[in-house]
Amino acid sequence: MATRGALSRALSHRDSRIFFGGSMVAWTGLWMQRIAVSWLAWELTGSAFWVGMVAFCDLAPAVVISPLAGAVADRVDRVKLAIWTQVAIALQAAAVAGITASGHMTIGILLALEVLSGIAGSFAQPARQTLMPGIVPRADLPAAVAANSLTFAVARFVGPAIAGPVIAAFGVVPAIAANAVGYLISGLSLLMLNVAVAERRGHAGKGGIWADVADGVRYAARHAGLGPLLLYAAITAMLLRGVQEVLPPYVERIYGLGAESLAILTACFGVGALVAGLWVAGRGKLAGTTRLAVWSGLAQAGATAGFVATGFFPLGMLSAALIGAFASVQGITVQTLIQSATDAIYRGRMLSLWGLITRACPALGALALGAAGEAFGLRMPTLAAVGLFLVAFSWGLWRLKRMQDALEAVPPDPAGRS
Repeated sequence: MATRGALSRALSHRDSRIFFGGSMVAWTGLWMQRIAVSWLAWELTGSAFWVGMVAFCDLAPAVVISPLAGAVADRVDRVKLAIWTQVAIALQAAAVAGITASGHMTIGILLALEVLSGIAGSFAQPARQTLMPGIVPRADLPAAVAANSLTFAVARFVGPAIAGPVIAAFGVVPAIAANAVGYLISGLSLLMLNVAVAERRGHAGKGGIWADVADGVRYAARHAGLGPLLLYAAITAMLLRGVQEVLPPYVERIYGLGAESLAILTACFGVGALVAGLWVAGRGKLAGTTRLAVWSGLAQAGATAGFVATGFFPLGMLSAALIGAFASVQGITVQTLIQSATDAIYRGRMLSLWGLITRACPALGALALGAAGEAFGLRMPTLAAVGLFLVAFSWGLWRLKRMQDALEAVPPDPAGRS
């Protein structure tokens, strides 16, 4: 009942229904393409390293682009920026599908196109996420952030569930083409939003764009809560999230299975994320959110160790669901704290740092796991990453009280909305 109440509030607003409906369509296509491109890379090369490199090329541009994208999102019309970036993602997906269908796809072309996707995605993330305080009142913001993550989790379940049979029956091209259609629909749906002018733009540009980037980094570093929280989330993503980015080698080498099992495991991640997201949404409050963000990392580490402990596929499915659940808890709580604790003029830049973490850090982890997997197999490098994370968790636990005091004191709503 509490979950339904919180989500009902988040979805009771016209703009939020349009926003999340478009997100569902786009992200379903996104997960179809991720499964398809990962499998395509595996078919082209048979190498865990190159599968990791494909994930790296999609996610790594965030290292350079995300801080710039956040500064841009704080200067320009965020709705227009979100529209154009989603159209760009649709065009990239259409290019991948078309070249693959023509029989001319190579691993080099695929890597180049994934870099373009990563650049567009780095701009799209802060553009879209900064709109959330403009589509719901501040009181409903925690539920809206949870609803956003739930939408992603549902898409993460539905997309692979569709992609697996489609790839098995028709190949990767239809699954990739579906992403082009989905992002085009999502981008055009944003034209229907009615976002207040104060929320469409953070501030008028005064100095140079790189000065804004530097100012945003200084803001995060000075903040007693945001800086440590983002650092902890970055370490978690780099050490633990890489497994999800290079799944095909795990499926084949640890479990001895194929594309349909890859889709099943990806769907398990999504189911876990959905269930956990529903629970977080049902809380509907800020108190205790920082503690959840820290402890969910430890739980994710335990589930990751379970994922590689054996070749027993049912245990792998359970572990994947738990990884998805605890990663979802951390993702929702970190985003909620960023949205609620950040000054409005810095929101795009702080969310772009979060985008950098969610895109670049898993890419680095995927690249490291792929390279280590060629030399040592996949099990030992994964367990070594879990062991390293325990050091980071100890630090996060030590900083918990100070982060909590800084992040859970809600600032007044600059728009005067309750």
